[in-house]
Amino acid sequence: MKGELLFFGGRLVIVMMSLCVLFGCRGAAASEVGMVSSYTTTPTTILYLSSNKENEGSALIISELAQEYEEKHPEVNYKFENVAESDLNQRVQLLAASNDLPTMFSYQSGKPLQDLIHSDAALNVEETFTQLGLMSYMNPAATELLKSYADGGLYAIPLEFNIEGFWYNKKIFREYGLSEPQTWEDMLEIASLLQEKGIQPFSVAGKDKWPITRLINAYAIRMYGTDIMERVDKGEISLTSPGFVEAARTVQNMGLSGYFGPRVNTIDMGTSVDLFLQGKAAMFYMGSWQLRAFNDEERNQIGSDQIGFFSIPLVRDGIGTLDEYPINAGLTTSFSKSAYTPEVGQWIRYVFERYGNRAMNELGIVTGFNVSTTPDDLPLLTKLIQQKIGEVTKGALWFEARFDTNAQLMAWNNAQLLITNDDYAPLDYMTALQNELTHS
Repeated sequence: MKGELLFFGGRLVIVMMSLCVLFGCRGAAASEVGMVSSYTTTPTTILYLSSNKENEGSALIISELAQEYEEKHPEVNYKFENVAESDLNQRVQLLAASNDLPTMFSYQSGKPLQDLIHSDAALNVEETFTQLGLMSYMNPAATELLKSYADGGLYAIPLEFNIEGFWYNKKIFREYGLSEPQTWEDMLEIASLLQEKGIQPFSVAGKDKWPITRLINAYAIRMYGTDIMERVDKGEISLTSPGFVEAARTVQNMGLSGYFGPRVNTIDMGTSVDLFLQGKAAMFYMGSWQLRAFNDEERNQIGSDQIGFFSIPLVRDGIGTLDEYPINAGLTTSFSKSAYTPEVGQWIRYVFERYGNRAMNELGIVTGFNVSTTPDDLPLLTKLIQQKIGEVTKGALWFEARFDTNAQLMAWNNAQLLITNDDYAPLDYMTALQNELTHS
């Protein structure tokens, strides 16, 4: 429902628990933890493993709050470790297999996280946050979204709350008399014209792989509607169906036509963002989590007032509508069940009862945490995204949300081949994926 996605309206009600300290041995589940009257002085190290950079976005806010906490509680030390996004899944899986997960870790919130839940490695966030008095700080729409990824349980926190669509350079569009495209055909005509003028139509981080499958997904949800990946997961429709093959073929043709620029599979996310913000590419399909880069005045060389955002265009004979968007909570963060202690719980309480306000006020990040104080100087593009979120009637999953790890990696790796090799048939791409899903 539209109203379920509006999370800045209304009054924030905060349920405060009396100051307490939880006790129990290391490795105790949150439900097994009781209460005592004083803090322990046993040294505690909280390690956060993430593909985010420590000095950017949500990781920056968490680090700032952790430093504040450490000043008051020197026995609690916070450490951050960065790992490349392409290596994150494998790293987390190896750590989980050796029962050595860090206290906090970024991870995919679909099937990969379910594997950790089933092995009892991930902390039950809803249970723990309820005991810590933190559930009232979280946006219900965001938590329900994460529950839908994990069979109804909450095992991750929404450091972001995003919609996806196409960002575009208003100056370039204005210079060539272009309007926001309503159909995919319109968008491809714009791409063709811009390429003739020597302007790269789209910036795509092919090296990171998943931005390619996001485009395939974008086309597919306009063809079949927002629930299409749930239907695939239930076996109600095959990835070899004509609409999916058409989606893969359309994105392949965009790549082969040069619309993604030269050497697309060597372009990482940071480079693709900069290509757009430096005015070297006209359009950029990406989620609203990139507001952190767009709101950076030094990095954004074209200016916030020159950036627009349009919904995924319609496709011929498709049932999707412009008020439907892919929504997600970004790369979510989970907690290790075995690493949870009373001291970790107190740290979590301090950081995440402050996180939502701090992220909005300092960086203009739209998160899955409630905000009680909105700054008067809210960035222009953050306001735009708030407005767009308010227009959403239905949300869609991303392409691999319900894939297991092997299918996810296959989708990503083969997508690179799809957009650069005209001998690789779109039907072959989808057939390989469907076979992997069938036998997983």
